[in-house]
Amino acid sequence: MIATIFETVANGARSGVSFCLSLVLLVPLTACVSIQPRNPLPADQVEAAAIAGIPQARFWGDDISPFLEQEMNTLTREEIKDGFPALYGQPHNYLAISGGGANGAFGAGLLVGWTEAGSRPEFQMVTGISTGALIAPFAFLGPEYDHVLRTVYTGISTSDIFEMRSVFSLLTADAAADTTPLKKLLERYVDDRVIEAIAREHSHGRGLYIGTTDVDYMRPMIWDIGAIAASGEAGAKSLVHQVLLASASVPGAMPPVRIEVSAGGRVYDEMHIDGGTATQVFVYPAATDWRRVLELLDVPGTPNTYVIRNSSLKPYRDVVEPKLAPIATRSISSLIRTQGIGDLYMIYMLTQRDGLRYRLAHIPDEFTEQPAEPFDTAYMNQLFDLGFDLARRGYSWADTPPGWVLEAP
Repeated sequence: MIATIFETVANGARSGVSFCLSLVLLVPLTACVSIQPRNPLPADQVEAAAIAGIPQARFWGDDISPFLEQEMNTLTREEIKDGFPALYGQPHNYLAISGGGANGAFGAGLLVGWTEAGSRPEFQMVTGISTGALIAPFAFLGPEYDHVLRTVYTGISTSDIFEMRSVFSLLTADAAADTTPLKKLLERYVDDRVIEAIAREHSHGRGLYIGTTDVDYMRPMIWDIGAIAASGEAGAKSLVHQVLLASASVPGAMPPVRIEVSAGGRVYDEMHIDGGTATQVFVYPAATDWRRVLELLDVPGTPNTYVIRNSSLKPYRDVVEPKLAPIATRSISSLIRTQGIGDLYMIYMLTQRDGLRYRLAHIPDEFTEQPAEPFDTAYMNQLFDLGFDLARRGYSWADTPPGWVLEAP
């Protein structure tokens, strides 16, 4: 999605003056205009910072959750059994949904088709990044919300996600687009009923986690949406909306989301952007001793780790013009593709280390359609139908990442 939005920015800026020239002229002027000041978190308060009233709201995505670590070290077997009834002694299924912009229609269709096939399990844990963050709450709540996935991913267009700003507004803007339409979409579908349902499932032990990126530190942040929803805080629903919006906010193209945190008795702001700038898909931090987690929860059998990569994994040829916008967008696309494949390998290695079963789905290489705009309704309908049909017929999940070849012993 990053590449397609930047291409839209470039195309939309052709009004007698080239986009490149506009940027050159604007850069020296930006120091002279008024930009909303920040109150950033001091470096010595980073580890102390927390969401007021919801201390368990989030943790760094490249380190073990301190809350999980504390529970592992302090809770008795009986307390674990009573506190996590949806996890204790139950077979485990995890779902990780990647970024991909409009390509999220594939993952949405896959989930709805999976329901139709009658084999979709209940997930003990669901994680999401970017467009995957928008799918995750409804995947977490189960087939009852399939109609939302179908409606959103087959009925929206670019204007339902963002509005382009004028070239001259870039003087004072923090991004090329305004995401007010996406905010309204989140408010409409992630309503009080959804928040209450997430809180209820959280109370049973199930987990819904969304990834963002802290701009100041360029580190992944994982948000426990269930803990936020169940907190009872007045601003819980608004915070959930902020996190979902931040996870899908492409840097430069979409505004970062400022989230208030408290430390040392004072309030500061953090800026969060698209979780895909740190990782395209995740299950849990590599520092977590997941074998011990499974042992404490007395999990029978081998847990399944389902990964939906909302992208094709095969490289494709596209002759690039020797101009700034085409070169930049093509380079960003390449970066996202290779990062995403690297994340699939990371998850695979975690599953092998921790005794989990790896299951991967992705857009088939044979699908070669291209969208006419960032969120092309016709394109998304094609992808939704493709994912739906593949899953309804019984999707053949890959048990290794792309290109992985094991030699015979």
